[in-house]
Amino acid sequence: MDSIIETQRQTHEEIERYETALYSLLSRNQPTHEIRIQTEHKAAQVLDRISSRVTALHNSYLDEDARKFEIGTLSAPAAAQNDLSEFYARLVKVQDHYNKYPDAVAGGFDMELAAILEEGNQDGLDDDYEEDDPISLLFSGEEAYGKYLDLYTNHTAYNNLKNISKRLPYLQYLDILLAAPNGLLHSELSREVRATKDYEVYIQHLHDYLLSFVKRTQPLVDIQTKHQEAEVEFYQKWDDGEFVDWNENKTAKQSVNTDGAGEGIWCSACQKSYSKKTVYDAHLTSKKHMKAIAKQAVSETPPQNPNGTQNITAQPANNVQFLKSRLRSSALLTYLSTSLLVVLVPTISETKSNVERRFSLTAREREQELLEQSKPPPAPTNASGDAAAEEEEEERIYNPLKLPLGWDGKPIPYWLYKLHGLGVEYRCEICSDHVYMGRKNFDRHFQESRHAFGMRALGLPNTKHFHEITRIEDALSLAEKLKQEGRHEIFEQETMEELEDDEGNVYNRKTYEDLKKQGLI
Repeated sequence: MDSIIETQRQTHEEIERYETALYSLLSRNQPTHEIRIQTEHKAAQVLDRISSRVTALHNSYLDEDARKFEIGTLSAPAAAQNDLSEFYARLVKVQDHYNKYPDAVAGGFDMELAAILEEGNQDGLDDDYEEDDPISLLFSGEEAYGKYLDLYTNHTAYNNLKNISKRLPYLQYLDILLAAPNGLLHSELSREVRATKDYEVYIQHLHDYLLSFVKRTQPLVDIQTKHQEAEVEFYQKWDDGEFVDWNENKTAKQSVNTDGAGEGIWCSACQKSYSKKTVYDAHLTSKKHMKAIAKQAVSETPPQNPNGTQNITAQPANNVQFLKSRLRSSALLTYLSTSLLVVLVPTISETKSNVERRFSLTAREREQELLEQSKPPPAPTNASGDAAAEEEEEERIYNPLKLPLGWDGKPIPYWLYKLHGLGVEYRCEICSDHVYMGRKNFDRHFQESRHAFGMRALGLPNTKHFHEITRIEDALSLAEKLKQEGRHEIFEQETMEELEDDEGNVYNRKTYEDLKKQGLI
C-alpha cells in the first residue's frame, strides 16, 4: 500500500498540472466553431478530472488516523534511529512491483497530459494527416457540429397532437420556440390539449433533446445545477398558484365525467373497460358476464385491474389524482424547456436563417454546398489584431428586412427576393396545410413526396391533371369530372367510329360488331 502522504503529494501535483493544462487549452486561438467546441470538450474533461482528484484529496485529509499512523511509522524514537527495517521493507515492495510488471511505463501522467494538449495537424504541413474527431459523432448532419438545431422530429410530433387549432410549418414552429423568453412555452395550446398523454410525451422528448443539445454545445456550463434551480423555482410557483393556465382542478373536472365513469369503468370478471356507466349496467345481465362471474368464483385469485383500481366508486377520484400528476409533470417539463430555450435563442435564430437560405437554393447549389462541407477546413493562419477585428465586422450581417441568406452566407438582393416571390405564401391543403414560400418552391412541391403522399391518402393519382390543385374538394371534383369524360369518350368511340364491310356498306363500330357476331357480315 502506498504512503498516504505520498499519495496526497502526488494528487496535489496532478491538480496543479491539470490547472496549467486547462489554462493552456483556454488561452489558445479558436478561429472556427468546430475548434471551439473541441477545446471546450477537452476543458470539460480536465475539469472533471480535477474535481475527482479534489474529492479524493478531501477524503484522504479527513482520515486523520491513517495520517497519524503513517507519521508514527516514519518517525523513529531516539533509541532506534539506526533501525532501517521499515525503509527496506518498502524498498522490497517497490522492487517486487517492477519485477511483476517489467513493461510498466514511468511517467504515464505526462503522456495523458500530452494527449489532452495535442493539437493535431494545426500547421497543415502533413497533407495525409487524418484526425479522428469523436466530438463530430455527437451531432447529426442537420445540426452541423452544433451550429443548428434538428427539431424536425419534434415539429412532426407537435403537428400530430390532437385537437390543435392548426398545423404549423417548420418556420412558424421555430417562431413559437423563439417566443419562449416572452412567456411559458406553448401557451397558444388549449388546456385540454396540454392535459393529454400525447402532449406529455411530446414535451418530454423536446426537453430531453434541448438538454442534450446544451450539454453537447456548452460543456463548460453547469447546466445541471441551473436545471435543478429552475425545478425548485417551478415547484414554488406551482404551490403559490402562479400558473393560471395550468389550473389542475379545472382540467381534472373537465376530464372526469360527473357520473363516475371517468376514463372507463373496469369489470374485473370480463377483464374489460366500459366508457359509460349505462353500457356497464346493461352488460351485467348478459350471459357472457354471468359465465365470467361463475369462473371468477371458482378461481382462488380474481383477475386484477391493470389500471390498479377495483373499486368502481373510487375510480373518479383515482382518475383525478392521475390527471393532476400528469398535468403537473407536463407543466414542469414545459417550464424547464422554456428555460432551456431562453439559452438557445441565438442558435434557434441561426437555425431559422439556415432553413430560409436552403429554401432559396436550387438542387445543384445544395449539392455544391454538401461538397464544400465535405472538404477539410483550411489551415488557420495567425492574423493580426486589426485583421481579426475586420473579420468580426464582416461577420456582423446587416439584414433588417430578414431576407434569406444566399450561398455565400449573406442576404440575397431584395430584387432577387421579389423576383422569386419568396415573400408570397402558397398554402396546400392536400399537404396538411403546409406553407411554401415562393412560386418556385410551390411548383416543385407537386412532384415531392409530401404532396404524393397526400394524393395517395385521397385515393387519387398524382398526375399532371392535378397540377396547381391544392384544395381537397377541388381535387375530388376534378377526379369525378375526369371519370365522366372518360366514360363519354368510350361512348363516342363506340358510336362515332365507322367501319365498312366487303360490299362497301358503312356502319358504326357497335352496329358492325353486332352484325358480325350474328354472322350477317
